[in-house]
Amino acid sequence: MPPATPKPETLAAFEAAKGFMPVDEGLALYAAAVEAGALGLPLLEVGTYCGRSTILLADAAREAGTVAVTVDHHRGSEEQQPGWDYHDPEVVDPEVGLMDTLPTFRRTLHRAGLEDHVIAIVGRSPQAAKVWAGEVGLVFVDGGHTDEHATNDYEGWAPHIAEGGLLVIHDVFPDPVDEFTGQAPYRVYLRALGSGAFTEVAAAGSLRVLRRTGAGMSTTRD
Repeated sequence: MPPATPKPETLAAFEAAKGFMPVDEGLALYAAAVEAGALGLPLLEVGTYCGRSTILLADAAREAGTVAVTVDHHRGSEEQQPGWDYHDPEVVDPEVGLMDTLPTFRRTLHRAGLEDHVIAIVGRSPQAAKVWAGEVGLVFVDGGHTDEHATNDYEGWAPHIAEGGLLVIHDVFPDPVDEFTGQAPYRVYLRALGSGAFTEVAAAGSLRVLRRTGAGMSTTRD
């Protein structure tokens, strides 16, 4: 059976949204979300930005009768700050002088007609993970790209993935030339594989999809 693909209007909304994920990786994320949605559990994203990938998770959640949860402080990750290549002055709040992607994210969901299928947590990922009590069918790690942030996202959320659920990691770049943007996610990816709890099942571009096959896992550093 071929991978699930989003409806044309969903794909159009994804392509129109502000963000960085290319279409091939978006299609792989959507297929993973549809598969994980069959578990009937929430689909969780770390790193909302302006909602480009959230559109895909929300549409998959709508089809499965569940919900997408997306976590972000909306002040931008390291590479999105002024002076960096990924900085966008359009999402700077002129009153406080800091990035604020929350208004753009809300407009993105509204335009896509998906507001009712998303729970947005505005805050820092480790704090949200500590108070999250239930299981999730999918965790999409796409937050900060330092070792500290990527590790915190993995340690905080991977234990909540139900057996048979999926861990999706974005910006996995094995080449050391991508040290800032992709080496921390790559190290988390290797760690997940080495834990014995996850098996890789798909890849597209810099996106890796791993299934939780182990009954238990440790979040301590190897």
